[in-house]
This record gives sequence, C-alpha cells and structure tokens, in this order.
Amino acid sequence: MATPNHTVRFVLDEEIVTVRNIEPTTTLLQYLRQSLGRTGTKEGCAEGDCGACTVVVGELDGDRIDYQAVNACIRFLPTLDGKEVVTVESLAEGEALHPVQQAMVDKHGSQCGFCTPGFVMSLLDVYLKHEQITAAAITEHLSGNLCRCTGYRPIIDAGRGLAAYPDPPRWHRAEPHNPARIQRLRSIRPAEGAEPSAGFCAPTSLDALATTYAANPDAVLLAGGTDIGLWVTKQLRELPKIIYIGNVAELKSIGADGDRLRIGAAVPLAKAFSTLLEYYPELNELRQRFASSPIRNAGTLCGNIANGSPIGDSMPILLALGASVRLRRGEYCRELALDDFYLGYQQNALAHGEFIEAVHIPLPRPGRRVATYKVSKRNDQDISAVCGAYAVVISNGKVVSARIAYGGMAAIPKRARATEAALVGNPWTQATINTAINALEGDFQPISDMRAGREYRRLVAGNLLQRFYLESASPDLPLRLQTLTA
Repeated sequence: MATPNHTVRFVLDEEIVTVRNIEPTTTLLQYLRQSLGRTGTKEGCAEGDCGACTVVVGELDGDRIDYQAVNACIRFLPTLDGKEVVTVESLAEGEALHPVQQAMVDKHGSQCGFCTPGFVMSLLDVYLKHEQITAAAITEHLSGNLCRCTGYRPIIDAGRGLAAYPDPPRWHRAEPHNPARIQRLRSIRPAEGAEPSAGFCAPTSLDALATTYAANPDAVLLAGGTDIGLWVTKQLRELPKIIYIGNVAELKSIGADGDRLRIGAAVPLAKAFSTLLEYYPELNELRQRFASSPIRNAGTLCGNIANGSPIGDSMPILLALGASVRLRRGEYCRELALDDFYLGYQQNALAHGEFIEAVHIPLPRPGRRVATYKVSKRNDQDISAVCGAYAVVISNGKVVSARIAYGGMAAIPKRARATEAALVGNPWTQATINTAINALEGDFQPISDMRAGREYRRLVAGNLLQRFYLESASPDLPLRLQTLTA
C-alpha cells in the first residue's frame, strides 16, 4: 500500500532526507538498512525487545530538541516527519570515535559485536541526559539492550567511565540547544498530513484529528507504535488507513486540572511517569520495571490504557487511584470512569470513531496510602504474572475507603470489590487484612498460563496485599531488596 503525494522529511547528519511514496508501515530500521545502507543498526528481534536496532530521535520541544532512544524496528518511517534521526554512523568524526564508542573499546565492551551499536546508542542517550552518570542510570537506560555474550559488566564500566573523556565536537550535552539544529528542524516542521485515503495521515490539531477519525472510524490510530508495530513485524498484518496522533499538540500536553492531573493521549510513558512521580513517588519502581527505556520513550500512557491488556502495568494503579478517561467523537466529548471502560477481554466502551483524548488522575489527598507491585519472572523487561495496586485512606486507625485493583488475575484489569468491602469500616489491623485476603477468592478466578499458575496467582495477590499492609503499618521495615545506586 503506497502513499502517493505523502512526503516524509527528517534530518540525518545535518542533512534533510526526503522520502516520497513509501508504504506507511515501512519501519525506520528497514529504511536505514535497505535504502540508506546504514547497516550499523541491526535487527535482532523485530519487536522492540533486544535493543540491537536502537537509534536516537530528536523532536522540537520549544527552544530545545528532545532526544530519546527508540527502537527503529517498530517505528514506522512516516512518524519521523519533521524529526531528527541519529544512528551509530553519526557519531564518529573521521577517525576520532565519540566518547561512548571509545569507552566501549577501552573497556572491552564489545564481544561478538552484533549488539554493540545498540548499546552505543543507549549510552549516547545517557550521555546526553546526565551530567553525573551513575550505575543506576546506566542500568536503567540499558534495560532494553540484550547481550547474548553476557558482556554487561564491561559495558556498564564503559558508561561509568564516560566522564574521563573530553567533550566531542558534536553529540555532547549542549546538542539539545544547538541553534543550527533547532532551525533545521523548524524548517521541516510537519504540515497537515495527506488524506487517509492515501494510507497515512498526521493531523496537527485536535479538531482535525476528531473530524478525520469520525469520517474514517475503521482507521488505525497510531501513537508510539510499540504494540501496533508488532502487528506488522511479527503478525505480518496488512493495516488499514493509519492516523498518526503524535503531531497533535493538544494531545502532548500535561497539566493539573483542579484536584487531578491531565495527561494527553500522545504523551510518552517516560514523560507521563516523570510527572506522576512528582505527585506519587511510590510509583518509581513500577516506572523502572515498565518495559524498557526506549519503549517508555515511544509508547504512550493512553495507548496502554486503550490497549486494555489484562497484564498491562499502568491500569491497576490508575484504577486504584480512581482515574477517568476523556473520550471524543467528532465534536462530542464525554468522560468515563476507568472502572467502566473495560467490558471484556480486548473489549472497551469506545464507540465507533471515538478515541481517548486524555486520562485524568486524581492528585494525592491527606491520609491516602498508595502502592503498586509487579511480580514477574525477570526483574527487567518482563510481562507481569500479577500486578497489584492499592489506594487506601485510613483515619483514626480505621479504613475509610479502599480501592484495590489487579492485573493478570482476570480477562481485564479489574478492581477487587469484595476485598475492598472487607476493609472499609474496619480497623487497619492484621486481622482485617486476613479477612480481606480471604475475600480475594470471590473477586478473581485466575487462569494458568506460561507466566504463572492459578494457585500461584491467588497466593501472590494475597501476599501483595499483606506486603502493602506491612509497609504502611511499619514503613521502616526492610521488605525490599536494595538496588544499585552508586
């Protein structure tokens, strides 16, 4: 399916690359390797898991450029219109390697070499963002890069040693404020996209998006592509018309609206979590374990909500906090509690041609204790077996209100209403918790699958509620393993 009359322009090595008449689902990885001969960017998994395809993408953000590491294997090329692309070939100046490359050489961070370019680009992401590069920052940024030769220690050493190298001529920490780069991006700022009959369009205003989608309700709405990209690369699906929402300024905004936080539908997970942590620092572990850094840089919070996977990690805490979604179809808008959004497995309350405009998340209030926990086979970049979330208000030793939700326990992310009822009005004691854990039996009939068995899920769900009680009743009790921070 070609896109006649649709032009994609992006900056690569200070030159504007113009692409015409290309299939909308062509990935950035395919174009870099097959059309530009940039074979440093590798394909390892084609699903955003291994990091061999990592590149850095820059997008205008006011008077600076926001650079983020992303997975080129699931990023559709038309979404790069008006942006800058940095590949591993962009870094060296003649024979002089960039510090992130030289550090990999000096610390013997490359073994077979296949994964090395992806690690280099993830280290560049760290290098651009942090004045003081800690081991914790390195391991977090590298969580989406796999080395099958098990060479992680020297790679981390390379990251920790970056401060010893002088700043290179380009791709250093001042690059996001480079006036020439900013002006170049402004010169190719994307205009209104082609008509969706051409296969792909990218509205630049909320009204244009609403009008276009109402007229084309069978089109695919595309945000970060971290799920839709796999429809193409792994399921080999032919997609219908694509409407990209990433150029709609109104959907990229975050702001406090009275006593709640509003996060637009095109806000990436990384930025959404960054703001959420200002209000709910308790969610930091969930942020760190939510996929990988490149996935969080590309995927969106509202996309995770719309996907509605029963094992999606954002929904339990949003249900526990009492979040709602603002929906729009044409000129008509409505607000719906997230409790009422999920109707069944892969079924939601969206009408034909209706889309999520934003999610509203209540802000903290006095006396409410909040926590969320994820249990999976691996700590990093793994799908939950069980994800539990808790928001409980306690006053004078009694539970005033309780909202508890789980993922991985039912066909949809779901509140544990019988468990909540067992808590409300009762003292915040171990005896009450024991009763509430027993009530979980009536809330869920979990399944057994490759991630966990039914009885294991039941046991873990109760243990997580027990953990929440212990941590809230005895906040100094050491219940967590200490993570690397130096």
